Amino acid sequence: MARAGLALLAALSLAACQAQEKQEAPPVRPVLFTVAHPVVTAMFGPFAGTVEPRYQSQLGFQIGGRVVARDVTMGDIVHKGQRLAALDPIVPRFALVRAEADVADVQAQADNAAATEARTRRLMEGGNVTQAQLDSAVANRDTAQARLAQAQSSLQKARDQMGYTELKADFDGVVTQRIAEVGQVLSAGQAVVTVARPEAREAVVDIPEDLAGAMPKDARFTVALQSAPTVTALGRVREIAPFADTMTRTRRIRMTLENPPAAFRLGATITVSLSQAVDQRFPLPATALLSEGGRDSVWIVDAAGTGVVRRDVTVAERGPERVSIRAGLSTGERVVVAGVHSLSEGQTVRLSDESH
Repeated sequence: MARAGLALLAALSLAACQAQEKQEAPPVRPVLFTVAHPVVTAMFGPFAGTVEPRYQSQLGFQIGGRVVARDVTMGDIVHKGQRLAALDPIVPRFALVRAEADVADVQAQADNAAATEARTRRLMEGGNVTQAQLDSAVANRDTAQARLAQAQSSLQKARDQMGYTELKADFDGVVTQRIAEVGQVLSAGQAVVTVARPEAREAVVDIPEDLAGAMPKDARFTVALQSAPTVTALGRVREIAPFADTMTRTRRIRMTLENPPAAFRLGATITVSLSQAVDQRFPLPATALLSEGGRDSVWIVDAAGTGVVRRDVTVAERGPERVSIRAGLSTGERVVVAGVHSLSEGQTVRLSDESH
């Protein structure tokens, strides 16, 4: 009987302890939070880029040779017809002298053949030569005339090549690159300088490939100088690279600048961005969203700051780091941003000193 009484007493004590533990409140949990603030505009960018000319050409000599003069350098303003560089003219001058001598020689042969043909024709009229002799004289005259035309063409080519020893600007512009130096031996067509047209400037930026598809094509972007952010211009997309760069995985975007200020010089560093009006939404860290069973919700800290309540929300946009809430939140509410999977309805919490 004594042993049975002791067992009953122990069981009653254990039940009392369990009841007391159930009545104890759950532990107070510290939480990180952010204050919900609505936004009515969406920003695309900013992206860094440069001001570049829409039209530029790499200019080079049409013949090969050794560079003996380079009259311009980077940044120089040049005008149409201005000399930019020159080649050693000795070899082309020799070719010109030889072509002139060939023309004189062939001209004398053509004159002699024409005179022979005329004499043979007169003799033929008197019956002193045969028809075969006349035909031979006519053929010699025609051959000499053909050789004369060939020599004259060679002379014109030699004169043109003599003119090709000087490289001249085809249009007014600015020298943006210097490629060849004095003393360098160039092949025909090898670039010497790059000349750009400064009147047609455009903004060139590289945008990540995953954002290029979401970029509005017909929008007017704000282009600002990095050195003077208050100096801005408007830009419209003119060209999107069809393929991404294999190294950076970005796509090059070219934008036409509308009436850019004079401060938008070639090579200037710029930032490109676009601000668009959107329906009111609340941006939050992606860690604040609790998605379970097709239900999107967040934990809201009550007004007293001691408990949390789960509330369903409507998501406008999802991203790896940020989400936008279209409905379900009010301005100024405190939203838990960490540990959302370990909270329970009405759980007592303690707010951190700073919001995130």
